[in-house]
Amino acid sequence: MKKMAEGTGKMHHDQRPALPDPLVISSGERVTSPGMWTRKRRPELLELFRANIYGRAPVGRPADLRLEVTSLTPGMMGGRATRKQVALTYEGPGGKGRMDLLLFVPTSGAKAKRPAPTFLFLCNRSPENIDPTRERKSAFWPAEQIIARGYAAATFYLPQVAPDRHDGFKNGVHAIFDGRRRSNDSWGTIAAWAWGASRAMDYLGTDPNIDARRVAVVGHSRGGKAALWAGAQDERFWLVVSNNSGSTGAAVARGKKGETIALINKNFPHWFCENYKRYGGRESELPIDQHDLIALIAPRLAYVASASEDDWADPASEFLSCVKAEPVFRLLGRKGLGVQEMPGAQKPLHAGSIGYHLRTGRHDLRLYDWNRFMDFADRHLH
Repeated sequence: MKKMAEGTGKMHHDQRPALPDPLVISSGERVTSPGMWTRKRRPELLELFRANIYGRAPVGRPADLRLEVTSLTPGMMGGRATRKQVALTYEGPGGKGRMDLLLFVPTSGAKAKRPAPTFLFLCNRSPENIDPTRERKSAFWPAEQIIARGYAAATFYLPQVAPDRHDGFKNGVHAIFDGRRRSNDSWGTIAAWAWGASRAMDYLGTDPNIDARRVAVVGHSRGGKAALWAGAQDERFWLVVSNNSGSTGAAVARGKKGETIALINKNFPHWFCENYKRYGGRESELPIDQHDLIALIAPRLAYVASASEDDWADPASEFLSCVKAEPVFRLLGRKGLGVQEMPGAQKPLHAGSIGYHLRTGRHDLRLYDWNRFMDFADRHLH
């Protein structure tokens, strides 16, 4: 891949098609107060994303959702953590389903906090990356380092909720809840994974060892897309972290390089609703763009991370979303990103309610990224 410049890079905003203004309602009326945002624009943006991109989930929290701790193991990680394994079971017209939540809670150490703020990770790679025994360790989910920083570490395996393949939506939660017919705005797989994140939050909100007001949802690549959609909809998440999420994640579609709407729908036709396929090569006709998704997280905390060699995701377009979401954060009394110019690699921006960093290297989730997420959370914890 062509490597992105590691020095300070300037954004040439004027070279892109104009982006929709997140503070202008479809009627043309400008949002001038937090109340207008909450009553009018925020619900409108959510509806536009459901109708045109991610699709509409047929169910929120199932009425019969059961949360059961199936295993409790103290003394993990050299005595620094307790492991909890939780089964979340649910039922719908198409049958029964289950997702398993793995949770480590810090029990000792200078930084251990009770109840513990938590990082909920949406694992899109193989289950070996989230080994509950900790015999196999991966920087993709560095649970030991998360515990050492005083946070609880929670995770679940995304394909357990919905498989990451185009199977006609005949498996996972789609088969359970969709019924016999799907429409052009029925939820895709990214929305199903986001639904799973909210179900994990249903459990975390009941655990006395977890600070339910301080739960961060984190995802990488396709998982980062799901984390953003989960955080945009579910206001229980305190911090929403998107790592290298690119197209239909953090990166704006208008003027984007690398993966486009047409390409992502061709390669992953199951990720989004059918309506989204209309916009391949017609990005400017979308009534929204991805900076609106970042804006939907306001006034909570948002974090976007890029990689210098990840041209497919397009770091410049990921950064631009943060810049263009800032007016909503300011309207709601928060400082956004605070800068207009893209930083060089390894120079994180943490001062505002939108955090950002550009890591040197390729499309990946590394310990460097996790440490920056935790630095940002530390700074805003109080």
